[in-house]
Amino acid sequence: MNDKINVLISEEEIAKRISEMAEEITKDTGDEPIVLIGILKGSIMLMADLARKLKQDVKIDFMDISSYGDSDTSSGEIKINKDLEYAIEGENVIIIEDIVDTGTTMSYLLDHLREKKPASLKLCTLLDKPENRRFDVKCDYIGFEIPNKFVVGYGLDYAQKYRNLPYIGCVDTTEK
Repeated sequence: MNDKINVLISEEEIAKRISEMAEEITKDTGDEPIVLIGILKGSIMLMADLARKLKQDVKIDFMDISSYGDSDTSSGEIKINKDLEYAIEGENVIIIEDIVDTGTTMSYLLDHLREKKPASLKLCTLLDKPENRRFDVKCDYIGFEIPNKFVVGYGLDYAQKYRNLPYIGCVDTTEK
C-alpha cells in the first residue's frame, strides 16, 4: 500500500453509525426474523458488524455481483457471479451493500430479488452517493452520504487493495 489515503470517515464514526442503523432496523422490524443478504465482497465488514448489533433472529446469505472489475468506474454491465443459496420467499430481507453509487447494480439486484417474492425487501448501505445516481434507488438505511469521490476502506477496494482499512478514505492522486 504505497498510495496516500486521506481519511473521509473515521473508524469511530463508522462504529457509532452502525450501532444507530442497527437500532433503526430493530425498531422497524421488531422481533421479526430477518435475512441479511451481503453483496460480496465490499459489504463483509458492514454485514459482520451490523449483524452482531441486531436483536432479532438473523439469517445470512451472500450474492456476488460485479459491475466495476478492477476499474474505479462502473462498466454498466451487471453480472451475477453467485446467487442466493436459500429461498427468500415470504422472508423479511435486507440487502447489505457497501456503497450505492449510480444505482445501476442495485436497481438490477432489487428487480432480481423481488422476483423471489420476499415479504419485504429493504436496502442498507454504508455509503450513499446520490449526486452520481442514474437509477432511482431508495436506500432505507444509510450510514453516510458522501460526495462523488472514489473511496476505499472498510470493505471497499481499488483493484482488491485497501479493503482492510478500518476507515473510509480517498486515494490521494496528487502525488503521482
